[in-house]
Amino acid sequence: MLKPRNSHGKSVWQGLAHVTFTFVTLRALAIAPAAALAFARRASACFDFVSLRFIALSVRLFRAASSCHSDASVSFPVNDRSSFTRGFSMAFSRLLSGLSGACRSLFSHSLVRHPSVADSFSVRPAVRPAARFAAAFTLAGAALTTPLAHAEDHVTVLTNWYAQAEHGGFYQAAATGIYKKYGLDVTIKMGGPQVNGMQLLAAGQADFILGYDFQVLSSVEAGIPATTVAASFQYDPQGLMTHDDVKSLADLKNKTILVAGSGRTSWWPWLRAKYAYTEAQARPYTFNLQPFFVDPNVVQQAYPSSEPYQAQQAKVKTHFFLFADDGYPPYNTTIVTMQKTVKERPDVVSRFVKATMEGWKSYLADPAPGNALIKKDNPDMSDGQLAFGLDEIRRLKLVTGGDASTLGIGTMTDARWKKTDDYMVSEKLLKADTDYKAAYTLQFVKDTKVMP
Repeated sequence: MLKPRNSHGKSVWQGLAHVTFTFVTLRALAIAPAAALAFARRASACFDFVSLRFIALSVRLFRAASSCHSDASVSFPVNDRSSFTRGFSMAFSRLLSGLSGACRSLFSHSLVRHPSVADSFSVRPAVRPAARFAAAFTLAGAALTTPLAHAEDHVTVLTNWYAQAEHGGFYQAAATGIYKKYGLDVTIKMGGPQVNGMQLLAAGQADFILGYDFQVLSSVEAGIPATTVAASFQYDPQGLMTHDDVKSLADLKNKTILVAGSGRTSWWPWLRAKYAYTEAQARPYTFNLQPFFVDPNVVQQAYPSSEPYQAQQAKVKTHFFLFADDGYPPYNTTIVTMQKTVKERPDVVSRFVKATMEGWKSYLADPAPGNALIKKDNPDMSDGQLAFGLDEIRRLKLVTGGDASTLGIGTMTDARWKKTDDYMVSEKLLKADTDYKAAYTLQFVKDTKVMP
């Protein structure tokens, strides 16, 4: 590399090098002392020149710092490693950009106003090393403004049931490396009938759970600071399965309706009020389809991917009616976390939401990778049921319908949450003074924009 022959030219290079070195080292000492000291020892030998080697060392320090920082007091949120890295990189890249511009201006000015400057370099004009120096800083700035390699953030998500097609987007994002692409190491744990997801979330046993609006609103009412950050399904898949003689939900006046315990505090008050059904019609649903199979006067609650499939396998003809088609307001398969997580780790939440919605888009296009992981977690899940479930998700547009068609997968709106709150309050399922807006936030879905 060409070097200045006189002390004036050399001092320019060293001055810029020292400015950069000082900025990098002092900021890094507060974050990764060991890495900073190691860098300082190596960089001290480079002060006789400024080259891409020096810039490379700076970048390596930042990579090290981003993966081993502590909770030292700095001017941006250190509780979130990615926010820290991005803020640190932005600050340094601004310095590099300024130095690069100053360098170009300095040497352009020197060559025009002071031709003797060019004579201080050997053989070739001064513009050559100057351009190289400017390019080095520009390259470093570009490198630091792109996502830096850093240790992946570990995230645990707890589903709301045994692994199935309704969880496809999460498993797909894990199987295809989408979570990895966003710097996330995601562990998916299955829920089930005996798993209290909200309790585990509040206890810190999971970072996210798959929930539903009523659950979160009731938790907020009870003083549990949970909040919803995205909605995988634009509609609650809950509905009724009937025999094929029933033409609409309004045709159930003389039918026995099987309702599970959870349904009595969610959809049953809505259905009963909407169609003037009576409590005398309701009977417990035990998740056994035999009463439905043997009695044509029985209708029962169902999920489109589950009970209708079992009926199909038993060669029983049915109709399925989605409550959302008649105005039932809540979202479903929502991503729920604690408000503390939203406050302290917003970048992790944002990346998890974005990656999951990309997972859903990928799953709808080619479900094979996600299905393989689903079957690994839930060996009882058959290929046939997975295919049937995905067909229903597509047919009902649970992921891509409603506001998602224009605002992106995972979106939510204030209007929908207000409708759910109004319904719960009117049916005395929620106290009127509950702060329903604490049960959700739109800050992560408004900019996600994963279009169907």
